[in-house]
Amino acid sequence: MSDHASPKPSRARKATLVILLVGVAIGIVFWGGFNTAMEATNQEAFCISCHEMRVNVYEEYTDTIHYTNRTGVRATCPDCHVPKDWVHKFVRKIRASKELYHHFMGDVDTPEKFEAERFRLAQNVWSEMKRTDSRECRNCHEFDSMDYTKQESRSSQGHQNAEEAGLTCIDCHKGIAHSLPMQYDPEQDAPGKSVFYTRLDPASTRK
Repeated sequence: MSDHASPKPSRARKATLVILLVGVAIGIVFWGGFNTAMEATNQEAFCISCHEMRVNVYEEYTDTIHYTNRTGVRATCPDCHVPKDWVHKFVRKIRASKELYHHFMGDVDTPEKFEAERFRLAQNVWSEMKRTDSRECRNCHEFDSMDYTKQESRSSQGHQNAEEAGLTCIDCHKGIAHSLPMQYDPEQDAPGKSVFYTRLDPASTRK
């Protein structure tokens, strides 16, 4: 039986292999750069680089328990307002791009302008949190992890009632990190019957 040398790869096969490797390399570089940019815009320093955020909602937040507390655990802007899973985070970033338009237009660049829009902006955030079952709150707070015996009686009973009723964090905890709008009326915000969810899709809420 005679030995035959293996045929050398054709020029076309070599070209295909080179193109494939170059494509993979470009993909890795692009993906790495994209994720780096995504994370760079997901830092508190970036959030408050805009004047309107720094002098309005950030100043309020520094006086709350989410900023300073006995345990030393701080929830920053992206912890509360940006999903952690990649798909929802990407969608949130796309939607946030329109905020750049309002930034450059100066729509809320003074405390007076911001206060004029606060109620509408707050309702948008409340509605989103209701729609997602307070997803970002639940990164740190979850009924299953609560020891009701270690809570004050009022908090313990409130959390147990909320869990039984299928309520979510934002139903009872509006204004926990930022000032409530002047138009806010607690009488219209009964847990589970609030009128302040402006963009709510009933089909997406908890049952």
